Amino acid sequence: MTTTDPAIHDLIRLRWSPRSFDARPVERNVVKTLLEAARWAASCYNAQPWRYIVAFQEDEEAFSRLLGCLVEVNQHWAKHAPVLLVSLARTLHDHNGKPNRWAWHDVGAANAQLTAQATAMGLVVHQMAGYDPDAVCALYALEPIFEPVTVLALGYPGSPDRLDAPLREREVAPRQRKPLEEIAFNGTWENPL
Repeated sequence: MTTTDPAIHDLIRLRWSPRSFDARPVERNVVKTLLEAARWAASCYNAQPWRYIVAFQEDEEAFSRLLGCLVEVNQHWAKHAPVLLVSLARTLHDHNGKPNRWAWHDVGAANAQLTAQATAMGLVVHQMAGYDPDAVCALYALEPIFEPVTVLALGYPGSPDRLDAPLREREVAPRQRKPLEEIAFNGTWENPL
C-alpha cells in the first residue's frame, strides 16, 4: 500500500498505471462516465481542446488498429486491456484560430480527471507515450490541427501473474516518487519548499 507524507486523497494515492488487466469488459456507459469527467476539466479560454477516439476490445478491427500504433513492448501487455483510447489535442483556439500552446496541458488535465473518475469506479488507467503519433494521424486521417497526446489502456485491475517475469516484477515493485524538495521551490530554485 502506498503511503504519502503529507496524506493525500485516496483517489490520488491509489492511482497507478498497471500493465495487467482483468478480462472483464468495461461497459460503454462506464466509458461515457469517464469521458464526462474528462469533459469537465479546466482549459485555457474554456477551449476544451481534448478529443478521444475509443476502441473496445470486442470491436476486434478497431482495437487491433489502435493497438498496432503502440510500440511493441506496450502491445505485448495492452492487448489485454478491455479499452484503448487515444487522446488528441486541438492545437488552434476556436475563438481566434491562433495556436493554443496550452492544449497539451489541458488534455493532460482531462486525462487526469478521467483517471481519477476511473479510480473512484474501481478501474485502472495506464497512459502511454510509447506509440507512433504519425501512425495515429494516418490511421484516423486527422486534420493537421489535431495532434495525438497519449494512448490510454483502461480496464479492471488484473493479477500480476498474467504478466511475463520482467513486467510482473515492475507491476509489484513499490511505487516511487521524487521527494517534494526536488520538485517544489519557495521563491527561487535554490530554496526547496
